Formats: sequence, C-alpha cells, structure tokens
Amino acid sequence: MKKIIFFVLLVSAIGLSSIQRADAQCAMCTVNAEQGATNGNSQTKGINDGVLFLLAAPFVLVAGVGSIWYFKYHKQQPVA
Repeated sequence: MKKIIFFVLLVSAIGLSSIQRADAQCAMCTVNAEQGATNGNSQTKGINDGVLFLLAAPFVLVAGVGSIWYFKYHKQQPVA
C-alpha cells in the first residue's frame, strides 16, 4: 500500500512540476491562425484539418491493437 501511495505521489509531483506554457508555434503559424479566424482565411481550416489528421493516427493505432488483443484473447462462453 505504501508503494502505491508513493508511486501516485511521485507521478503527481512530476506531472505538476512540468506544467508550463508551450509556445511551440513559429511566428508565421501563429499569425495565420489568429488572423484566419477573424478574416475567414482558408489557411486556418487547413491548419485545423492537419492537426485533426495528425491526432487521428494514434487513436486508430490504439483502437487496432486493442481490438486485435480483445478478439484474440476473448473466450467465447459455451451455449447452455
């Protein structure tokens, strides 16, 4: 029980200590995203579509591995 509490506290401390603002966009991307939202620019839609495309790949991979694991190890119950 002490190991579990220690692990939870350690993970919480590491997670809370790394909270900081992420300014990872370049100046061009930031300006396009901000101005596109107000002016109806089509580049903003492209940026949003690209982000969603990149976000979908890990979810598809996890769903594929999970479904393979489930169907491979799921035992069917005998019909009585």
